[in-house]
Amino acid sequence: MKPPNWAEQGRRAAAGLAEPGVTPLEQVRTLSGMEFLQGMLQGKFPPPPIAAAADMILYRVESGIAVFQGTPGARFYNPLGTVHGGWISTLLDSCMGCAVHSMLERGQGFTTAELKINFVRPIFDGSGPLRAEGKVIHFGRQIATSEGRLVDERGKLYAHGTTTCLIFPM
Repeated sequence: MKPPNWAEQGRRAAAGLAEPGVTPLEQVRTLSGMEFLQGMLQGKFPPPPIAAAADMILYRVESGIAVFQGTPGARFYNPLGTVHGGWISTLLDSCMGCAVHSMLERGQGFTTAELKINFVRPIFDGSGPLRAEGKVIHFGRQIATSEGRLVDERGKLYAHGTTTCLIFPM
């Protein structure tokens, strides 16, 4: 069986998305985290502005799992000619945070309290589409932790990390 073409899958996923924007908090607090994220995937809610700025999309979400796809480009280069660690961190923060978000009940919010990223190898313009896969490790009443991996189509690891998120009533 032929492996999926990530670039084509990313284009198809992005084609149905609305213009970037911010969903009103009054509306978000009436939804569970999963309802909100699935609504974003279905185009009911706009992707956040950071998604357009960082050339990334929410690709898939399940309970406790969130996957983002991003396309590295020269516009994200640091002075040494590799993709800046901030872009890598943004993808991983997004997938790990949204993995936690997927488990929130109605009326709950979260924020990143701690973020740890390990950069394994450099990323260049031609590294192709990359996927950041986040998975919840622990989900408690006030604290949740998750881990993430940034990989290419072949499963080659570029970076990995962990996060601690604070859960609170909105």
